[in-house]
Amino acid sequence: MSGHSHAKTIAHAKGIADAKRGATFSKFGRLISIAAKDGGDPVMNSKLRIVLEQAKKANMPKENIERAIKRGTGELAGENLEEVSYEGFGPAGIALIINGITDNTNRTLGEVKSILSQNNGKMAGQGAVAWMFDRKGEIKISNEDKSIKQEEFELQAIDAGADDIQWEENEVYVYTKPEDLETVKKFVDEKGLNIESASLSYIAKEEVEISDREKEQAEKLFEALDNNDAVNDIYSNMKS
Repeated sequence: MSGHSHAKTIAHAKGIADAKRGATFSKFGRLISIAAKDGGDPVMNSKLRIVLEQAKKANMPKENIERAIKRGTGELAGENLEEVSYEGFGPAGIALIINGITDNTNRTLGEVKSILSQNNGKMAGQGAVAWMFDRKGEIKISNEDKSIKQEEFELQAIDAGADDIQWEENEVYVYTKPEDLETVKKFVDEKGLNIESASLSYIAKEEVEISDREKEQAEKLFEALDNNDAVNDIYSNMKS
């Protein structure tokens, strides 16, 4: 299986600029409200629990979190939110899956189409690129101090249900079947490791190599999508 191959627009929110903080909190608010539709108790609702952990790491104010939960459960009036997913191609033909939450699907579709066309990309039909990705649980663990013992950790993680573990300079990525994400995350938590993010992701089956100039174009596209209020996650098969 190829390594992680996506750009998460709000999952890694450390050090975000003040100007962007409000937009980030707004995106988290929508994610929380969508998750809370299945119940406002994070103990019973694993989807909500994972989103709340990320929102708290981004220092989202407690009162904002509580309002978002109440909007999701219907205790407070709110926008009529829907989850959306688009498929497309970016610079050099890289495959893209773009996920978001919107209160106006027609407007968001038009905006995403426009962003793609302005950045050497184009929309694709449903299923055109999804087959190039696997749906996986993904846990990103900080390893800046290089304290994680690779062989020991890999054996324990696989026993806990992990499918694959990939090591980078300062991070470890653990991949699971979607249904095993919570179990493996609990194992990592119990080891006292620093989880930077944990979520269901689309992981490219094979990554494609593109030129440095094309990578710059792709990064501009990711940034433009990130700046759209409705877009939360961008997955690609570009080799980083």
